[in-house]
Amino acid sequence: MVPWLTVVGIGEDGFFGLGRAARRALLDAAIVIGGERHLAMLPARIRARRESWPTPFDVTRIAAYEGMHVCVLASGDPMLFGVGATLARAFPPAQMRIIPGPSSLSFAAARLGWPLQGVATVSLVGRPLATLNAYVREGTRVLILSRDGTSPLEIAALLNERGFGPTPMTVFENLGGPRERRIDARAETWRDEAVGPLNIVALECRTNGGHALPLTSGLPDGAFLNDGQLTKRDVRAVTLARLAPAPGAMLWDVGAGCGSIGIEWMRAHPACKAIAIESNPRRQAFIAHNRDALGVPALRLVEGRAPDALSGLPAPDAIFIGGGVTAAGVLDACWSSLREGGRLVANAVTLQGEAALVQWRDRYGGTLTRIAVSEAQPLGGFDAWRAALPITLYETTKAAGAEQPVPNE
Repeated sequence: MVPWLTVVGIGEDGFFGLGRAARRALLDAAIVIGGERHLAMLPARIRARRESWPTPFDVTRIAAYEGMHVCVLASGDPMLFGVGATLARAFPPAQMRIIPGPSSLSFAAARLGWPLQGVATVSLVGRPLATLNAYVREGTRVLILSRDGTSPLEIAALLNERGFGPTPMTVFENLGGPRERRIDARAETWRDEAVGPLNIVALECRTNGGHALPLTSGLPDGAFLNDGQLTKRDVRAVTLARLAPAPGAMLWDVGAGCGSIGIEWMRAHPACKAIAIESNPRRQAFIAHNRDALGVPALRLVEGRAPDALSGLPAPDAIFIGGGVTAAGVLDACWSSLREGGRLVANAVTLQGEAALVQWRDRYGGTLTRIAVSEAQPLGGFDAWRAALPITLYETTKAAGAEQPVPNE
């Protein structure tokens, strides 16, 4: 099959900065679709009909031209936070040809002398500023695709609030074109300087003595706003290890409390997804705060009580039940919804909760683990071990063709 759809990455140097294949594709096109800025870069000899991006973006409008020679213009590399990825999900590879140009991130790395493989990249286009919180740690180099000209000031404010005021900030405007400009400052000295809407912010994160959060699972309990309904640090680290986060996998955090398990699941990889199910309004507010503060604003919060609140949610690859194993129908509903090959992990602290997990294991298999943690604490003029309540952790994997619970059993 000959591709009918060509995606061309174009830079700030316009049509004449394109390679031969990209120029030929545009000259042969019957229709060219792109942003007004991109379309304005094309010379008059491009005879194709020009159309601006549909608003809101609608792939079906492009699909209507199937069989014609269609060119879509995108900034730089269309597969790097670009429209190329969206189109690749909608059309088979045999129907598409993608001709990338240098991305603005590549230009920024070249200007700074930063090897791209050692740099974290973040897009704030269509994403909350809180997304950046997951990447701000001592020594990290970050390249940020800004949403608009206000982004640098917002980024500086976030860094100062997090104790990263000494961080060197470099802002690049219109990279790769004749209007390219560079601004260097520190977050603590950044002022509300006029910045063009097409800009990239480069950070080399430095603290003023604050403590950055670790990359490993088991963040300090104090990292979460909570009312005590929290899977404690050591138990949380073990629980997450049993849940085994994987790129793109979906977690249900049932009885989420302050959201610690779902949040750490999403921090494990940028593609991880999670839904926190919580019925308590105060704890719902904790989850909303914590997901932003810890850099995973995409965590979905479902306000309700399991099992009723689970209806209609996307099927999970893993489920954690931190509270409610004794509630009627919760284990049944979770097991029924879990994908084949998915993992179910549940923690219990009461005898009744443990009994429910023992009964479930007898029927569906799996393992039970007792977790007992003690900490040294003052006792008079000495120290003594004080034990936390032991936790019973249940873990199982849903095999293909696994037995399903019988309704109202």
